[in-house]
Formats: sequence, structure tokens, C-alpha cells
Amino acid sequence: MLSQHDASNPDPGPSAPVRYPGQGKLVSASARRFGYRRAPRWVRIGGAVAAAVLVAVLVFGGYWASRLQSNITASSLGAGGHRSEGPVNDRTDRLQILVLGTDTRDGDNSGFGTADQSSGYGQSDVMMLLDISADNKNVNVVSFPRDLLVDVPACTDAETGQKYEARPGAMINSAMAQAGIGCAIDTVNNLTDLEIDHFMMADFNAVRELSNAVGGVEVCVSDAVSDPGSGLRLPEGTSTVKGKQALAFLRTRHAFADGGDLGRIKAQQAFLGSLTRKLKTEGTLGKPQRMLGIADAVTKNLTVDEELASVPALLTIVGRLKTIDPGRVNFITAPTVPAADPNRLDFDEPAATNLFAALRKSADLTEPAPDKDPTADESTDTQPEPAYDKALQPVTVANGTAVPGRAEDVQNILTGDGYTNISGFQAQVTEQTMVYHGTGFNDVAADIAAMFGLPATRVQPAGVPGVQVHAGTDFAFGTKPAVEPPSLTDHVSQTAEQQTCQETNPFG
Repeated sequence: MLSQHDASNPDPGPSAPVRYPGQGKLVSASARRFGYRRAPRWVRIGGAVAAAVLVAVLVFGGYWASRLQSNITASSLGAGGHRSEGPVNDRTDRLQILVLGTDTRDGDNSGFGTADQSSGYGQSDVMMLLDISADNKNVNVVSFPRDLLVDVPACTDAETGQKYEARPGAMINSAMAQAGIGCAIDTVNNLTDLEIDHFMMADFNAVRELSNAVGGVEVCVSDAVSDPGSGLRLPEGTSTVKGKQALAFLRTRHAFADGGDLGRIKAQQAFLGSLTRKLKTEGTLGKPQRMLGIADAVTKNLTVDEELASVPALLTIVGRLKTIDPGRVNFITAPTVPAADPNRLDFDEPAATNLFAALRKSADLTEPAPDKDPTADESTDTQPEPAYDKALQPVTVANGTAVPGRAEDVQNILTGDGYTNISGFQAQVTEQTMVYHGTGFNDVAADIAAMFGLPATRVQPAGVPGVQVHAGTDFAFGTKPAVEPPSLTDHVSQTAEQQTCQETNPFG
């Protein structure tokens, strides 16, 4: 029998709708039993939109990941040279990345010239060693002039297997022309005793498209420039360059300084510094949409080593660089002096050796250089005998110390080292000790300067017979001149925080 309550409210069944007090909508009994209420329309629409957006993001992200990955070209990180270091952790370890710019006219670069100018791998007309500290607090960008004469080691082309003999006294930009990028890597490793972890090589189109992607880069010149060789045309003062003009600014050889490669390097460093400031101030590295455009422009014209040939690996490097203070990005040019051929350069020793020894020790150049490189082979302490008879070399000592009789003291030092054909005379007082040499005596002069601890900048050709040591007031006593060693930070030409104006070549 049904109760009064049950009689007045018969069981409507599991599917019959029920109207709750104060509500105008009907809800099924099953929904009431499990506490379910149908979501409002705006929630259902919002959920559908969110799902659609999620799908779009996944499709969009997958599209860009696939596109960027397909853009990347990979090559070997060496050409047979010995490596002692294992793999690095790109997120936490100190990294050394060699940045190369190829002048090849093959493929998409045919519009910049003909294959007889440069083809295949091309020559590395830009060579910069990017050194990132493990804590991301210091970055050094060391530029190697294309005209620098170095010993290129024996290399094997990783693609063809062809072997190439070692080439002593070759221009550094030719290192990769035969055996490829790996040979350039091995060459720099040998020169610096560092081990490069990665490389990035870009062509002409990379500069043109990157500068367009960022909306141009601000540069400054002291006077108006019109260089027919590169096509660079700029008014005096500050301009924004992109596309062909950005490429011309980086390529011009005659527009800046004395028209040599060192002036071009300073311009390249200033360009990179300006680009760094722009990316930092506009927060570009933290804006995915802008970064995609930049990444697409760069990766289409980029070759990297196999370990770096993935989008996540490249993003790891970008993630580290975006946190670095531009004031701690140091641009350095490897110390050089004119070679016997005035159109070529040699390392300035011992400045170059000291710089690379300091970099091996730490990426922070404010730390003092080691007194002696702990990795150096003890057997190299004994220098080989020169290819000449010291006793036969004519050497004179000019006493410019203002100390009477000092020439005889210096002569005795030279005699003790085997130079016995010596004479001396009183000379005009000068501050710095210099070593001058006549034609054919540059090797003797270099050895005598090294014996006295003088840098290569203190050795100069002159119209003297044999070699002349002009002792200055810095050599008034002791067995060596009191040469103040340059601070390692003196090698820093500018930081990415500084805006510099390029001195134009009045004869360009």
C-alpha cells in the first residue's frame, strides 16, 4: 500500500523529468540521482573554443616544429682532428660555438656573384668563437681576421672521405674551402687549445633575411659612405639597415678604418652588439610569434653540427642567451700584427697565447691569466736552436735609458745568450725599449725581443745594419725591460651594451 506521500507523488520512473522547486527547467531523475546538472551554454561554448584552440596550437606548433626542423642542414664537427672532451650538457656546461659566415655563391647565393669567386663549402669570411660561461654571466665573442696566417692541419672531408695534406702559413679563411667546416673547427682547436662544442654557419641570405625579420639593425658611421664594391651607401651618423644594405655593411672591406679586415671586424662586432640590444630591449627572444619568424629566416640558411641539428637543441642555446646582460658580452679581436706580406696578419705573441690561456682557464676575462698554462707540455719549455749562428749576427745596443754605461750591461746580457758580434753607443732617451732590424734580420730581431720579454709590437723594420736594441728608460736596470703586461680586458674592443660609430676610410 502506498503512503499518502507516495500516493500523491507516484514514482515517475527513471527517465521522467522532474521540476525542482524554484526552477523552470526539467532535470531527469537519473541526473538528479547522481547530482548532475547540465552545464550552462556559455560553459559548453567556451569548452569547445578551448578545445579548438588547443588543437590549433598543437597543429600550429607541429607545423612550425616540422618546418624549422626541415630547414636545418647538418655537418660534421671535425675533419679527423683529435678530441679529448666528451659530450657537453648544452643547458648547464660552458659552451664554445664557432660561428662562421661562408662566401659561397652556390645555390641561393648565386645572386651575390659567380661560382668562380667561391663555390662548394666556400671560405669563412666571418669566423667568431662564441664562448658562453656555465653560469650565463659572461660571453666572449673572439673574431679571427680572414687574413690571419695559420697552420691548417691535415683534414678529411667528412662527406667525400677525401684527405687533404696540412698547409702551413695558409689564410685562416681557407681552412674549410677544401675539406669543409670540420677543417675550420680543427684549425681553431689547434690554434687555441680549446675544443669547440658546436658550430653555426650562415650564408649571405641568412644576414639579409634575419635583418629583415627583426625590422632592421641600427648602425653608425662617422662620415657618409658610398662603397661600389659592396654596394653600401649610408649617410653620416645613425641609420637602420636591413636586407641588402645590412649585408653590405657586414661585407664591405674598403669603407672602414684603413680598408683592411680589422676595420670590417669592428663593424661586424658593432652590428652584432646593436642586434643584441634590439632583441633584448624589445623582448623578442621571449615572444614566440616573432621568434618563429626569426627562426624561420635563420634556419633556412643555417648549417650546424649534428648535435645541434634539432629545434629543441637550438632553443636551448637561445634560452641561455636571452638571460645574458649585454654589458657582459665582450667583443674581442684575436691579437695580430702585420706579417711579412703587408696584406696578411700574424698572431701577436705573447698576447695571443696569453689570451687563449686565459680563456682556457675561465670565460671571465677579469680574472688574471695563469702564470703558466697547466695543460702545456713540459717538453715545449726548451726552445729549438735558431736556424742561424748567433755569434755572426750584427747587433748594436743604443743606450736611451739616461743611465751612463747601461749599454754595456745590455751587451753583456746578449753575449751571455750567444750574441757576440755586438757594439754599443749613446742614444736619445726614450721611454720604451724597441728592437729594430734591417732586411733579412726579422727572425733574429724576433728572437731577441722574445728573450727580453718584449711583445711583437716592439719589433719594427728600420734602416739599420742587422739588429738594434734601443734600450729605453723601462730598461734602466735589471735583465729585462719593465714591460707592463696588458690586462686581458684590454683585448675587449667593445661590449654589446655600447653603441659605437665606425670610422670611415677616407681613401675607400
